[in-house]
Amino acid sequence: MSKESLEQGQQWLASLLSLCQMPAKVTGEERSNTLEPGVNNWLTIDTTNYDLEQIQALIGTGGSVIDAIQYLANATLNRDQDPEAHTYYIVEISEYREQRFQKLREIGLQAVEQVRATGEEAEIRALSSVDRRHLHQLLKEFPEIETHSHGQEPDRRLIIRLSQTA
Repeated sequence: MSKESLEQGQQWLASLLSLCQMPAKVTGEERSNTLEPGVNNWLTIDTTNYDLEQIQALIGTGGSVIDAIQYLANATLNRDQDPEAHTYYIVEISEYREQRFQKLREIGLQAVEQVRATGEEAEIRALSSVDRRHLHQLLKEFPEIETHSHGQEPDRRLIIRLSQTA
């Protein structure tokens, strides 16, 4: 990861917000977390000049808007690059991602405990593709557990079960 890619991400997000007539300062930081492997570029929107309604509009129902912004950032900023050179960007606003990561961790750990206790699969519904991806990553730390997604959007769900190879 480079300082250049971090700055490019900050500029891209600041430009997008300006085009949406919601200008804001964007700070960048290289950070690792338990749900995304390696170090990621966190792009944090400064909400100093936003009211609660504007913040909620940028997050969207169930995180739909911030997820879309994050998807666009990753698709746009990694375009024309070799897959090995891709940088993963996480868009943050008002600690939404941090709080969501913590909630997903709790959901995932509860499901693991349920699967261990019963031996039966657990199914988690109503997750965005971003949330499913994060849970897949998180649950890789449990070798006796495997995950897969099942169904079609908007009814796609995460299935958690004991590993068939364990």
